[in-house]
Parts: sequence; structure tokens; C-alpha cells
Amino acid sequence: MAKKQFQAESKRLLEMMINSIYTHREVFLRELISNASDAIDKIYYKALTDDTLSFSKDSYYIKVVADKENRTLKIIDTGIGMTEEELENNLGIIAKSGSLAFKKENELKDGYDIIGQFGVGFYAAFMVADDVTVISKAVGSDQGYKWESTGAEGYTIEPYEKESVGTEIILKIKENTEDDNYEEYLEEYHLKSIIKKYSDFIRYPIKMDVTGKRPKEGSENEFEDYSEEQIINSMVPIWKKNKNELTADDYDKFYIEKRYGFDKPIKHLHISVDGTIRYNAILYIPEKIPFDYYSKEFEKGLELYSNGVLIMNKCADLLPDYFSFVKGMVDSEDLSLNISREMLQHDRQLKLIAKNINKKIKSELQGLMKNEREKYEEFYHSFGRQLKYGVYSDFGAEKELLQDLLMFYSSKEKKLVSLDEYVTRMPEDQKYIYYASGESNERIEKLPQTEFVSEKGYEILYFTDEIDEFAIRMLINYKDKEFKSISSGDLGIEVDENQTNSESEEKENKELFDYMKAILAEKVKDVRISKRLKSHPVCLSTDGEITIEMEKVLSAMPDNQNVKADKVLEINKNHEVFLSLKDAFASDKTKLDLYTKLLYNQALLIEGLPINDPVEFTNDICKLMA
Repeated sequence: MAKKQFQAESKRLLEMMINSIYTHREVFLRELISNASDAIDKIYYKALTDDTLSFSKDSYYIKVVADKENRTLKIIDTGIGMTEEELENNLGIIAKSGSLAFKKENELKDGYDIIGQFGVGFYAAFMVADDVTVISKAVGSDQGYKWESTGAEGYTIEPYEKESVGTEIILKIKENTEDDNYEEYLEEYHLKSIIKKYSDFIRYPIKMDVTGKRPKEGSENEFEDYSEEQIINSMVPIWKKNKNELTADDYDKFYIEKRYGFDKPIKHLHISVDGTIRYNAILYIPEKIPFDYYSKEFEKGLELYSNGVLIMNKCADLLPDYFSFVKGMVDSEDLSLNISREMLQHDRQLKLIAKNINKKIKSELQGLMKNEREKYEEFYHSFGRQLKYGVYSDFGAEKELLQDLLMFYSSKEKKLVSLDEYVTRMPEDQKYIYYASGESNERIEKLPQTEFVSEKGYEILYFTDEIDEFAIRMLINYKDKEFKSISSGDLGIEVDENQTNSESEEKENKELFDYMKAILAEKVKDVRISKRLKSHPVCLSTDGEITIEMEKVLSAMPDNQNVKADKVLEINKNHEVFLSLKDAFASDKTKLDLYTKLLYNQALLIEGLPINDPVEFTNDICKLMA
């Protein structure tokens, strides 16, 4: 029989198919099963207008048969089949899609849709097979045909006696090479895994003959071999079911089956949209943070399906980084796929879906905060930092969307509170939202700077994450209330007479503080009498945008540019230490040098900053004791 040649363009395309179009070789099975599903769908459409045809979904199936001994893999369907002309047109001309032509000729209804678009998926078989044979008999035809090809060299078509309507594709699997193991496509467990991964929600049964061992009847210790036909796929996806039919356990089971995590999700969202673009989605907010979440290895994204067929395992474009903790899937009939069905041809539809999902996630989290506070705090403990990164990143582009989801520990409530809760209970005379930064709530509580603000009856938010202050600086304000660090030079709080520094006091002590500032050289911007200290002798405050806590974070970064806060050493004029300073300035400058260095190092320790020379510090203490 004379071998027919592929068209020149088709030959080049076939070579591309085999070598470069598909990223993962295993998708060949997805493509062949999708084609088989389309073939069954076509019978359904024909039956709508042809009285001689009847369609009962239970009568149709796809079967995968592996034969290790003969090194063949068969994909059999009971679909519409192909005539000789259709074999010639659909398989002899690459990129001519019979399914696409069928869609144009027939009105699609009742929720069914043909998957194929480009007419190239079939040729993915040549990635794993040396020889591909297609035996097919079309509905309404008495004659079957066999199409066979070994690749780009061409193909043959000849009559073939086939009893039943449908198509059988036989792949002669390639021999293993040093780098490639083709035999895995004949292994039962591997085939089942591929089917579950890509084709679990094909709407027709995908069958396999499964072998194994089971206990003999009446015996616990003896086993017997068995072989039985099993349906591998789930067929009806959970997202296509009515929400009223599903329970929380159904959603939890799906979460585990899809291996989204080993925890129990805090919340799930079941979204069904039938508008400009149609899609279904099931999303989960996990309970626990993945071990690699804040590492480069973590890969965000949702599973993306088209008509129940897995297109992408991790579609990153569906989630913004600040919601990267969300797990789940999206299925849409309206996606524009590229030739390999691995990436999207156009991203307009994807952007619409992503925008809607983003709003749904925010709304769900807000509802969780309002109605199930304990669950929200559990979530926030794991993923709150990611929300703060979202506020800070992209120059605050998403700050308005995220600000109502933020929470911080409150000095008054002794628990996490939202910014809205803080502002709602602010006294009328309070100008700012006050915050304090430190390594822990316990350390912040002991800071000298908190004493004055707390005594005024003002609530303080505790920032213990390194990102907190940077995120808040990006917010600037919340509901017209600016944020103010308790270490800021100007707190915007009126002080009582006892704290007010008269002009005479300023003049009287100017020489003392100038002398102390000279001793500390470049370490501080200024030394002054404090308006905030009550019982503590000394503290550090800052002038300018960079705070002490921000300095600590920046100095720990790999590209440390030695950014420093403008520090001010504040002295409590009502503390007995201040009298010692004045006496030393008047009679013993050597002692004043010692006192100044000790007070500065003491202030550094309070802030959690390292002392430049610990040995000198301990020697100074010894001098004081002596």
C-alpha cells in the first residue's frame, strides 16, 4: 500500500509537536482522552436531531489498555467514529480540527461542549510512540478503516473490519533510552496517576483493567490475584454540583484528594459565575502555613481546567501575591488556549476571572473577621504577614483593598484588633494612631516611651513583624488618622506643666547637652530634655522618617546600605540621674564622660540595638562601681 505524505507545513508542525510544543510528555494521554470524550459528545449532538440515534450516557465510555509484553497502549472509545474521508482530513492534515468544525456546524446546548480546538493534540502521541495506529468505524457506516503512521515520514489508510462504532488508538511505545523511561507509560499505577491528574473530570467513565492481590474469602493470611475493570475518573466534578447538595465534609474531602494540603481548611468558597465569562471555582483558605511558604521554592497558583480537563497545575496569574496562600481550582469553558493547551493564548478572560476571585477572597476574609473572629485570628497568625507585604509592595497599589484585613496587638485590649476597631474607639482629642515597634509584645510593653502615651489613655498598636512599620508607612493614614511612632520626636500630645521645659531650663542646660552630644560624636543627632519620660531616666527617640526599628530591619538585609535613624538621646529632668549629670558637668568632666556613654549604651539596650564595644561598656560599669 502506498504511503501518503503529510503536507509540507504539516510535516514541519509534526516535528515541532514531537520536540517542542508540549512541556510535559505525559499530556499525550490527556489529549487522546479529550479527543475520545469529544467523539462521544458528537454522538450526543447528533442524537438531538437524528431520530435514528439514541443517546444514553451510561452506554458510552473510554478505556485505556496497557500491554507490557507487546509494548502497546490502547485508548478505546465508543464515540462517533471517523469515515475514511474524516481520517484523511483530521489526521492527514495537521492542525485541521474536526472538533472545531463540528462546533461550528452544530449548536451546542445542555451544558456540553467540545474540548478540541486546534487539531494537534492527537500528534502528541508521537512523543512516546514509534508507531501510531487508529482503527475507526463511523456511526451509520458499515465499513471501518485503519490509519497508521510512524511519524513525519507519512501515513497509510486502508479498509478494516471493525464490529462496533467508535475509535481505537494503538500506540507502540518507544524503547527506553539512557535519559528517557518510556516504559512508565505501560505501568498501571502511572497511567492511573496521569488520568487522575489531567482527566479526572471527563464526564464519561475512563476504564482500566486493574490487577492486584486481595485476601482470600474466609482467610486473613492468604491472598489471591485478581483482575477487574475499574472506573478511574470521578466524572462529575464537585464544582458542577449544586451547592445545596454538598456538605462541609464533601469540600474537605476534595481538599485532601487534590492534595492541596494535609491540614483542614479554615474556609472554602464555591463560586459559580455565568456572565461575560463563565467559570466555576472552589477555593480554600488553609489552616496552616506550608513549610516552604516564605521561600523561593514555594509556587503559588490555582489549578486551571478547561471543560474539566486540567490545563495548568499552578496558574499563578489567577492569584495576586498577597493572596498566594489560597488553594483550589478554576474551570472555565471560555478560555482561549494555545496550541498545546498548556498556556493561555489571550489573558483577557483570565484577568476577568482573577479580578472577580480577588474580590471574593477579600469579602470572605472580611466576613471571617466579623463573624468568626477566632478562625480569622488563626488564619492571620499564619498569613497576616503576607497581607502586610501586599500593602507594602508595588508602592502601595493594593493598600486600600487590604487595609481592613490588617490586625495588630493592642496595648489596651491585650489582643489583636483591626485598624477600624482602633479608630472607632479613639478619644476625640487623640490626633494620631500610635504604634510601638519591637521584637515582642513583652519587650514593647517595657519600653520607656510607652509610659507617657498610655497614661494619656491612648491605645498603642504593637508592631512585632519586620514588615509592619514599612507597611504602615505605605498606608500613611487610615480614615484620615495618621500613624505615629511612640519614639517620634513630636507625639502631638500636650504635656503637663511638670513636663514643660521653660526657656530658662533650656538655656541653663544647653552647655551640658552640647557637651554630651560632643562626647557621643556622630552617634546621636541631639541630646535634650525629654517631654515623654515619666519614671525612666533615659530613652532614644528619632527625628526623620527612619525609625530605630526600621534601621534594624534594613541593617539585617544582604544589601545593607548602612541606613541609620537620626537618634536623639532624651534625658528625664525629674530623675535623680539628671542631678548627677549636672553635678559632674560642674565639677568632674571625666565622670560626665563616663555617665554619658553609660546612658547612651543603656538606651541602646532598651531598644534592642547592639552596643558597639561591649568590653568598653563593662569596663565603664566597673569604673562606676569602683
